[in-house]
Amino acid sequence: MTHETVSFTGKSILITGGTGSFGQEIVQSILKNFKPKRLVIFSRDELKQYEMEQRFSLSEYPCMRYFIGDVRDRDRLFRACADIDFVIHAAAMKHVTAAEYNPTECIATNIMGAINLIDACIENNVKRVVALSTDKAANPINLYGATKLCSDKLFVAANNLSGKQKSRFAVVRYGNVIGSRGSVIPFFKKLVAEGAKSLPITDDKMTRFVISLDEGVKFVMSSFDRMAGGEIFIPKLPSVKVTDIAEAIIPGVKHEIVGVRPGEKLHETMVPEEEGRNCVDLGDYYVILPTHHWWNIRDLSDHVAKDGTRMDENFEYSSNTNDDWLTNEQLNAMIEASD
Repeated sequence: MTHETVSFTGKSILITGGTGSFGQEIVQSILKNFKPKRLVIFSRDELKQYEMEQRFSLSEYPCMRYFIGDVRDRDRLFRACADIDFVIHAAAMKHVTAAEYNPTECIATNIMGAINLIDACIENNVKRVVALSTDKAANPINLYGATKLCSDKLFVAANNLSGKQKSRFAVVRYGNVIGSRGSVIPFFKKLVAEGAKSLPITDDKMTRFVISLDEGVKFVMSSFDRMAGGEIFIPKLPSVKVTDIAEAIIPGVKHEIVGVRPGEKLHETMVPEEEGRNCVDLGDYYVILPTHHWWNIRDLSDHVAKDGTRMDENFEYSSNTNDDWLTNEQLNAMIEASD
């Protein structure tokens, strides 16, 4: 929100969970647009790191570093954050059902991992940190969403802790990424490839916010420019019905209604009504401002007064009441681009 253009050229960047689909895409974007001093991929899966190194080799990109580690490991994170300027926190346990069955593991990664990263960043004087969140963190009904809400709160409050180090933390929250691993589109495509004559639909009224991977990366990158510290950035996204996704993959396909799964919502929310009073419309995105922001109250207040419009206290941003819906042409284009 300071509108200070951030350049990654000559800087050292750490990406936790960097071998995932988001990590791969943002690495490609950074290497295309900047010349970083170091670009550190921090993750615990050595096979995925090996495979990623085949794509972004050290010989072609000497700035690349592949750092084996887990956000649960406090000491390893402290080592990884040494001499780092910017951090993108994408590491998380994200599978709803797995989180319900293994709650302590989800808490260890999503909450304790966030605490470890915050401490490591502050102690190493990291300048800016952007943590990825999810629409499931808004009024959560499953453990995954609850841990991400807790994580969001931790990253916002981290700005109170940085003191003279001046490390600044912000959060980016967005909806379902079209075509990402574990999402409905590759699942439907797999069923079709296996010869399915109908597709399972949880509920024919179900809606979701959707974003392409490329759009998600661009929004995260822009948040480094906009942040003053403590914001939750939310892009304005189109909504889509799950039945429309099935229809786009196979026109005229039959649907089998299987019911909403445990821990799943019929519609997703990115700004709950309870947060409406803290929400500001800034054109193509919303910002939920921190309730307490002693570290930058003048910066935040001045920016809102100049550029933003405060929403009504009963404002809510949900996928079913959204006024922007994907057309069939737009949906088909997003599905095709995700292949």
